[in-house]
Amino acid sequence: MKVYLDNNATTRTDPEVVEAMKPYFTDIFGNASSLHGFGQEARKAVEEAREKVAALINCEPAEVIFTSGGTESDNQAIRGAAEKYAKKGNHVITSAIEHPAILESCLHIQERGYNDVSFVSTGEDGIVKLDDFENMITDKTVLISVMLANNETGAIQPVKDISALAREKGIIVHTDAVQAIGKIPVDVQDLGVNLLSMSAHKFHGPNGVGILYVRKGTKVGSLMHGGSHENKLRAGTLNVPGVVGLGKAAEIALRDLGENIEKIRSLRDRLEKEFTSKVKFTKVNGNRKKRLPNTTNISFEFIEGEGVMLSADLKGIAVSTGSACASGKLEASHVLLDLGLSHALAQGAIRFSLSRYNTQEEIDYSVGVIAEAVERLRGMSPLYEDALKGGTCETAEYAN
Repeated sequence: MKVYLDNNATTRTDPEVVEAMKPYFTDIFGNASSLHGFGQEARKAVEEAREKVAALINCEPAEVIFTSGGTESDNQAIRGAAEKYAKKGNHVITSAIEHPAILESCLHIQERGYNDVSFVSTGEDGIVKLDDFENMITDKTVLISVMLANNETGAIQPVKDISALAREKGIIVHTDAVQAIGKIPVDVQDLGVNLLSMSAHKFHGPNGVGILYVRKGTKVGSLMHGGSHENKLRAGTLNVPGVVGLGKAAEIALRDLGENIEKIRSLRDRLEKEFTSKVKFTKVNGNRKKRLPNTTNISFEFIEGEGVMLSADLKGIAVSTGSACASGKLEASHVLLDLGLSHALAQGAIRFSLSRYNTQEEIDYSVGVIAEAVERLRGMSPLYEDALKGGTCETAEYAN
């Protein structure tokens, strides 16, 4: 059996999306910026996709800027806003649990002397505190960037409250909603954000396309120069098949969201219950309530997560030890360390991220395979043997 439980890294493209894209590779192939009939036919499809994305996040179509994906959108939000508001101030606030696309963009502007950057940490539940942001705001603060949902723990951040605080002080707010779109309702009017990033391949759309939502009246500089595309905010010929696929994925997400949330949450909860009842010395990381319905992050004490991941892969099961962009690194997850986990527990963590394509049979098979792998790997640890005899362990309160 092959089981894919790494949907926060990428998702299977929906067959409806694939079918919607097909004509734009062969039959409707014009450049969407061209004025002739071929180009205008492609432009019509682009604008229809823009409307579908706008409907998903409740904004005006003109506020949707197509990009190559979440990383580009995050970079443009951070670097573009810092550039445009530099005369007002030089201070940016973000969280310590952001995706590298945010963290490295912040370091980029910091290294070039444009801005000071402050990083807000979380507590054990993986959720930032509003008071910490309020305490860090200065008269030089121009931008706050906080992800809507964390890619490793699924913890949902209080973006709406942060936006309200920032609005009172005239501060721009960006949220990386890449992991949230298609998994929970996302409404930019309710959130109150100025900028929002999303990526199609995280919710059953194609790779290589995403958007940056730019609220009307918000200034943001361009990363790409060479044309007046996308309201002069993103030069370059549009990926029409990708844009069409993104639009279709947005349409499906809006249509099926409620049904998918309940199904996926049920499977996620079953997986957690099976692990915590059958495998000793385990810990579910982060907040158990305010999180995405598809995500769980579990630490298995006395082992390395890489060993479990590789053992699972040999049996056809795909899981992750952290974000995909950090795969191959041996250091512990910066997200889990910020939660206060020790290096040992952070390195023994596995992220399971589900989708609507998963089944109960797949969950039960995966639990059996991974539980067996955990016990086999723990058999090599003298610390595990000591814990079984009543010795010390970090997960004592969770031990079963």
